[in-house]
Amino acid sequence: MQYIFSGIVIRGDGNGKKIGYPTINIDPKDFSSLKKKPVFGVYRGQVTLSRKVYNAGIIIGPFDKNGLLKIEAHLIGYKGNAYGKEVVFEIVKFIRKFKKFKTENELIKQIEKDLEKC
Repeated sequence: MQYIFSGIVIRGDGNGKKIGYPTINIDPKDFSSLKKKPVFGVYRGQVTLSRKVYNAGIIIGPFDKNGLLKIEAHLIGYKGNAYGKEVVFEIVKFIRKFKKFKTENELIKQIEKDLEKC
């Protein structure tokens, strides 16, 4: 299973940054070109940004409060401002289905486990 798609980095809700795992988000319409779409979940992948490739934890879904599909990635080792830049997402391996967590602490522990696999 391998998916490749691109998009322009847009502003997300900022929750990842608040808990120490900032993400880049792309406009979901850029995802619509895929004939077969990955299921909602967390994936190991790579993101190319400014000609540099980063290992990444990629999250697909769910829909946000405005009804837009969330597509975001935590780029391992990236620090900077990517807003407005074009990125290429390459999904390599499914890690787990998307899930909501009862507490922020549970979410952080799961993110740490997910990123170990990335």
